Amino acid sequence: MSLIRTVWPAAFAAALVLAPEANAQLPTQRFGEVVPRDVREMYDRGLQYLASSQSETGDWTGSGGEQGPGCTGLGLMVFLACGEDPNFGPYSNHIRKAIRSIIKTQDADTGIIGSSMYHHGFSMLSLAEAYGVVDERSLYVNEKGPRSIGQALELAVRAAITSQKKNQLNAWRYSPNSTDADTSVSGSVLVGLLAARNAGIEVPDDTIDKAIAFYVSMTSPSGEVGYAGGMGGFGESIARSSIATLVYSVSRRKDLKQYKATLDYLKQRIEQMPQQAWPEYARYYEAQALFQGDMETWEKWNKLLVRQLKQAQASDGSFRGQLGNSVSTSLSLLALAVNFRFLPIYER
Repeated sequence: MSLIRTVWPAAFAAALVLAPEANAQLPTQRFGEVVPRDVREMYDRGLQYLASSQSETGDWTGSGGEQGPGCTGLGLMVFLACGEDPNFGPYSNHIRKAIRSIIKTQDADTGIIGSSMYHHGFSMLSLAEAYGVVDERSLYVNEKGPRSIGQALELAVRAAITSQKKNQLNAWRYSPNSTDADTSVSGSVLVGLLAARNAGIEVPDDTIDKAIAFYVSMTSPSGEVGYAGGMGGFGESIARSSIATLVYSVSRRKDLKQYKATLDYLKQRIEQMPQQAWPEYARYYEAQALFQGDMETWEKWNKLLVRQLKQAQASDGSFRGQLGNSVSTSLSLLALAVNFRFLPIYER
């Protein structure tokens, strides 16, 4: 399934931020929550799987399914979210390898990362989460890297803004030159931009406002969210409604009636764990949307999530899915990572 041609689950993207406008967080400023032992053990098994399956070049290419810098970015965030010191902890080398891999795939001229704006959005998000947390003095050993994390992030932000300006809907689709847009790809890019802004990178308010206006136009009074104009309409989609709830929340637009509609839509369906194609993708977004929207509802939903993932985790620590073992594992662990609150994007 190609990220360039295939319509990914209405929401393969990731995570936002309400952290102070500074260069992310320093390791000593990280605060997590006490979590159940079985959640920690499940997460640790998944971490060990990702650590053992990561290639020497920093990506995940041996488990089939989706591959590319966006997928690498999801794996990177799993390591950053575990609470271990990103510079000296047991996964510090895995973190550095993933970052180097992402930066090396960035086009130095356009700033685009990967083969589609899906990859670009998730890569931008992961770099924003690493920015200011990972000590760049140890990022490249015995070689000069193409650019620093901050430089790569600034270049990626400019590329996303340039792409939006070419788009008649003020949002994004697979190609950076597309004139149409969908709520899934746009979610990955918009979340990346919000994360970059909260990490201290300049992102114009106008860029965010226009993207939010696109989501408003795609949200029905019932809380259902359309995919793309003339392509699938509204219809039931936990993933799309979760993405919309999340971007409304992290862009601080909870005043919108569309936000209330999408959140209510999710709250009424918390026992309907996604069973359609790419359920791990939907769970990834729903975890963050409910956490940002309503803590009481998230706590109830999270118990169901833990129960479901305990049954689904394989003996090697992975989670199997149509997106491939590494991506499915990363998405599932990131849904659990909301319990830890270590990533800036998982702050309220």
